[in-house]
Amino acid sequence: MDDGKPNWWSRPSTPPEAARIPTPPPAEEDDFPLQAPGSAPKVDMTKDAAPAPGSPAPPEPTPAPAPEAAPERAAEPQPEPASEPEPEPVAARPQPLHEPDEYRTPPYGEPGPWAPAPPVQHPAASAPAPQAVTAPHPAPVPQSAPAPQPVTAPQPVPAPQAAVPPQGAVPPPQGPVPPAWGQYDPWGAGPGAVPPPARKKSRRGLALVGALAFALLTGVIGGGVGAYVERNGGIAGAVELPQTDAGTTDRAPDSVAGIAARALPGVVTLHVSGGGSAGTGTGFVLDNRGHILTNNHVVDAASSSGDITVTFSSGETASAKLIGKDAGYDLAVVQVTRVTGLKPLPLGNSDAVRVGDPVVAIGAPFDLSNTVTSGIISAKERPITAGGEKGDGSDISYVDALQTDAPINPGNSGGPLLDGKGRVIGINSAIRAAGGSGDGEGGGGGQAGSIGLGFAIPINQGKRVAEELINTGKATHPVIGVSLDMQFTGDGARVGDKGKDGTPAVTPDGPAAKAGLRPGDVITKVDGQRVHNGEELIVKIRAHRPGDALALTLTRDGRELTRNLTLGSAQGG
Repeated sequence: MDDGKPNWWSRPSTPPEAARIPTPPPAEEDDFPLQAPGSAPKVDMTKDAAPAPGSPAPPEPTPAPAPEAAPERAAEPQPEPASEPEPEPVAARPQPLHEPDEYRTPPYGEPGPWAPAPPVQHPAASAPAPQAVTAPHPAPVPQSAPAPQPVTAPQPVPAPQAAVPPQGAVPPPQGPVPPAWGQYDPWGAGPGAVPPPARKKSRRGLALVGALAFALLTGVIGGGVGAYVERNGGIAGAVELPQTDAGTTDRAPDSVAGIAARALPGVVTLHVSGGGSAGTGTGFVLDNRGHILTNNHVVDAASSSGDITVTFSSGETASAKLIGKDAGYDLAVVQVTRVTGLKPLPLGNSDAVRVGDPVVAIGAPFDLSNTVTSGIISAKERPITAGGEKGDGSDISYVDALQTDAPINPGNSGGPLLDGKGRVIGINSAIRAAGGSGDGEGGGGGQAGSIGLGFAIPINQGKRVAEELINTGKATHPVIGVSLDMQFTGDGARVGDKGKDGTPAVTPDGPAAKAGLRPGDVITKVDGQRVHNGEELIVKIRAHRPGDALALTLTRDGRELTRNLTLGSAQGG
């Protein structure tokens, strides 16, 4: 039907009809010239270029009919043009088979099976690309149809504000050059496609990450502050150390502190000088009359015209005088006068002491007054001898001592050894020094410190001697009336053949003579207790009082005999 309207709304025509399609009118403003399918771009042949040899001259372009109004062209197809002579094919860009649409309406109808679809054009992601005018798609041509005859394209109408291209010239492409044609993917994104918007992270995930970061930050800061405080003792301010309150100062009466608190007021420190010598020792108060018991070797330097000063635990001092002393027992008594508020110490019973009982020793070791140490009773009836500096044996002390591991040092001599109830059970007198063979602080033991071997005179013996010294100024010794062979190396105590200065070894009418002892007899036991030498026999005898009955076991000519006797008395010195 030829109603004067363009026919590009219809389906693709057959080859004869395609050849009769007239050349579309010139494009309006803002349109680019389009070429017919399969044709090459139009070349201006009016210039110096000559036609190729043997090729006919190109036909004159047929002027395109005046374009009708856009609405009429859109509604009515063009009439079929008259047959024209077919020009020689010229390689040119394909031209559109319809006039440009002023409304930029894309052509309808499906493309042919061979026609490639245009790529999807997307604006650049970085910046918006300049707008380009896209020419309408050429009408598809079936593959089986012969190549169409070239149709002269109408002169393009220049866009506003742009130079008008010359007649027949192809204007340069506007905007970005489209990419090369490829396999069309209608659902894919072409090059330069705008990437999809980033997916927003979940607010819950962001909150969790923020919480973890905050916890890590606070942990690091807290650790740093803690390390600084630990190393520097605080951030700022004065240092104040923690301390518990004072609490109660009372102690149990049977504790070391309780015993010391009760006993210290009755313990004194003695400073003695005279005869070109001086010494320091300890003593304790016996009664309210001012009698003080100590060791003989402590006050020995003041026996004739010496000076004795007594210092109490409170710091008060007083002068004292010697009342009596006995070298055989190593005991002495001094007295202070015009002193009030004396605190006598209670006396215990040394016979009731058992090995392992706790004890407390108080003294002034190395002139350190009011020193308190503690320990236990390590042994009982330990025979020791001390003194002997004179060489005649008159100053040797024989003690059946209590052994203790409470530390005793030079200066403790004469101090009290207390039981668990604060009662005096011994008088500290001697120590066994390491590397020495002597006993006592005034003996061969030297000035070595304590090694845990201390010895004290039992208070039962000390009480008897102290009473005699206070009452008579002298102490009596129990005797059996024999002279012993101190050079005997056998087991036991042997009666000598002769006494001192050629006197009989067995005193006539003495306790031993009355019991039937003879010179040469070896005494091995006293009241069933084994003795190994003469010193031990003297110690065992002096542990008793004069008048006590003893049972002696002896050997004579290879026979063992038992003899009973009553102890005599001798004046001590």
